[in-house]
Amino acid sequence: MLTLDKIYSASYKLKEILRETPMVHAPDLNPDCDIFLKPENLQVTGSFKVRGAYYKLSQLTEEEKKRGVIACSAGNHAQGVALAATKNGIKSLICLPDSAPISKVQATRKYGADICLVDGVYDDAYNRAIELRDREGYTFIHPFDDENVIAGQGTIGLEILNEHPEIDAIVVPVGGGGLISGVAFAAKSLKPDIKVYGVQAKGAPSMKNALEHGRIEMLDSVATIADGIAVKEPGEHTFEYCTKYVDEIVTVSDDEISSAILALIEQQKMIAEGAGAVSVAAVMFNKIPVKGKKVACLVSGGNIDVTILSRVIKRGLLKSGRTCNLNIELIDKPGQLQGVAEILARLGGNVISIHHERANEGADVVGCCLRIVLETKNYEHIEQIKQALKDAGYHLLSTY
Repeated sequence: MLTLDKIYSASYKLKEILRETPMVHAPDLNPDCDIFLKPENLQVTGSFKVRGAYYKLSQLTEEEKKRGVIACSAGNHAQGVALAATKNGIKSLICLPDSAPISKVQATRKYGADICLVDGVYDDAYNRAIELRDREGYTFIHPFDDENVIAGQGTIGLEILNEHPEIDAIVVPVGGGGLISGVAFAAKSLKPDIKVYGVQAKGAPSMKNALEHGRIEMLDSVATIADGIAVKEPGEHTFEYCTKYVDEIVTVSDDEISSAILALIEQQKMIAEGAGAVSVAAVMFNKIPVKGKKVACLVSGGNIDVTILSRVIKRGLLKSGRTCNLNIELIDKPGQLQGVAEILARLGGNVISIHHERANEGADVVGCCLRIVLETKNYEHIEQIKQALKDAGYHLLSTY
């Protein structure tokens, strides 16, 4: 049974390994509420997962430790188990989906684990880990559906309320549900009137569906940039705790996640992975009722592959109106390009790239097309530029 005493016990035990992650005030992310970030992206191994993994391993019997441990993960639990096992002199084998970011795979290996890459997503890695456990006798360390793991994650709830007891709501990323189960249990045990909201990616709403339908269901597939929460099926324990202690679970799109990652970089100088940024995305885009409240957003991890980060930033710029692509139909005569350039310069649009070509088949024989990528301030700025071009007689073919 999960108890508050067990979570306090985990908190004491974790002092051996944890890095302190004091909360960061970030009111500009949404002026309608007072936001504090719990930056677990700055935690040892770059995510909260080390909490549950380390506490779980500390509770194993000597016989279980001798058999070695096996785990499955999209990457963050892998690193937590690898570090915890190495610190305790335990052999570890981690099954990861082959879609896991290279940085997470390499970090897991660096922490001392053996790696088994599995075709597919997290759930495929889980099936492979169970198969190897049964065949080789390893001790299995579940990434979320284990009460000792949940207790370890619940220590975050204690820390949030210890540092800011006035917090009205906590917003938590949700994959399999281990993190929000622990945080919600701890927070509501200490402050029953606090609200706890979960956030999933639109492409992986397994826990949201389960709560809405009143039963655990497996998704046919998952697709999201938030690989750390791309889970097809929630756990039995976590479903039970979420049903009892979580007020609501909402979803955010990949574009909204990208915008949140970009906002954290620009405003807070903080790197978050997709799964870590969903809580911020939910508050930024008003997916939950937190207007006028003090809100803690849990930034659960920062292990994002740099190649993915560059694509996410580009997507975030588009979503937030910071870049714009214009296709303009021109008459093929001298001075047309100059006229467009003068309007852009006057309104402060910064040209990133430009491509000018004569019209293709089906277009006016004396026409041409101008494609421009602009750096802009926001959507209002984009509309101002578009209107000025139209007022000057230019025909916009498309904007995005």
